Amino acid sequence: MTRRFRPLPLTELSGSHHEIGAQHGRIHRQLIQRGIEVYGRLFHDFVGIRWEQARDRACHFEAPVAQGFPAILEEMNGIAWGAGVDFLDVLTLNCRSEIALTQASGGCSAFSLHRHGQQWLAQNWDWRSDQLDNVVALHVRGAGKPALVSIGEAGMVGKVGMNERGIGVCLNAIRSQTCGSGLPIHIALRKILESDDMESAVAVATHDRICSPAHFLLASAQAGNEEGQAVGLEVQPGEPGRIAPRNGIVTHTNHLYADNTPCPVQDYPRIDSQPRLCRLDALLHDELPPDAPLNEARLFDVLSDHQGAPLSICRHFNPDQPAEERMETLFSVVMNLNERRLTLRHGKPCESEDSLSVTLN
Repeated sequence: MTRRFRPLPLTELSGSHHEIGAQHGRIHRQLIQRGIEVYGRLFHDFVGIRWEQARDRACHFEAPVAQGFPAILEEMNGIAWGAGVDFLDVLTLNCRSEIALTQASGGCSAFSLHRHGQQWLAQNWDWRSDQLDNVVALHVRGAGKPALVSIGEAGMVGKVGMNERGIGVCLNAIRSQTCGSGLPIHIALRKILESDDMESAVAVATHDRICSPAHFLLASAQAGNEEGQAVGLEVQPGEPGRIAPRNGIVTHTNHLYADNTPCPVQDYPRIDSQPRLCRLDALLHDELPPDAPLNEARLFDVLSDHQGAPLSICRHFNPDQPAEERMETLFSVVMNLNERRLTLRHGKPCESEDSLSVTLN
């Protein structure tokens, strides 16, 4: 049965990091508390640990965050205060990838596209349906920082989004047992969203480093060549692998494939990751004419593709999978970075054209 969604409300947050966090926690108190319950179950399903044990693991990440992005600790303290939970609960939510993705089979299909002088960035976010109602859209105007929009999970400081400088980022989960020095994935994403330019955004991956593997698809509206200004970064504690645009396009799913990665790590992808990547490449390189007019609706059509269903780009419930691996598309986002416009569909992109559209002026 298809579920109809109304556009998500946009949560306005402003001020210092602590003030932003306190507003976030107060407005989304119920969602944050419910998210803690959800991840309590997910940690048990994925890695066989209780919430208290997950909190113990999260403690190890506080010192690297204090070194690489100390202000975000103030924001997480604010979230905890506003939501009426403990700081360690919020830290654990923000380190959930490092705690769970050693075993969890994450999804997501992402691409960047440069056409007609416009830089586009888009993705489906696939995860357990338990988190569907905990998705939030945050409009953050921090003191002395670029205004940004982040689409993610209540209680988390960052995920997929863009800022008023025209910097955008998407995320693909990578299943790996590697975890080392650096920033946790979601905290690094927020630091990227606070970047003033592409150079400083890339430096989060190359200088700060990311403690566990993931793929960050970065793009910028700032002047680039005819391929646009985009790069896929297969981040990890070492130097990330890089994927340059081909015909103005970068695509990625949930396996590592960058050539000549300086510090290769082992990943354990789902069997559907390679077919989804091939399908994205076919849709964008072969089936989208170079002179075709582009808009959000056309790119949501790409994200709504069902070839190979149920393990397709747009993912639906699959009863044949084990319960702990039943990933579904929970939101889709398309960003026009030149126009500083982000458009979001909550739920599967094929099920509704209702969307939230945000423009950062």
